[in-house]
Amino acid sequence: MNTIISEEVLPLIERKKSPSHPGEILKFLFLDELNITITDFAKAIEVSRKAISAIVNQRKSVTPEMALRFSKALGTSVDIWLNLQKNYDVWQVIHGNKILFDRIKPIAAMV
Repeated sequence: MNTIISEEVLPLIERKKSPSHPGEILKFLFLDELNITITDFAKAIEVSRKAISAIVNQRKSVTPEMALRFSKALGTSVDIWLNLQKNYDVWQVIHGNKILFDRIKPIAAMV
């Protein structure tokens, strides 16, 4: 197996519990701690309340544009939000399609 992929994906394969969705992090570590409502945060970053609510309630993903808005408003890096989303998404795919994922073999093993 490709070592770059295995080093990145292996911890997510072995992990039993899903990583936190970035919306959960946003709500509990930022909005709640700073005592900011979803409505006020949405206004501050110039997006709809519905957009922030969908992320907080884990119905939507954090896009690169939203990650930029979060990072500017909250003083974080863009990468934090994108990595949280990536880890959540990859875990969901691996564990949602475990049988298919296990059947796929590296091309090098087929040659």
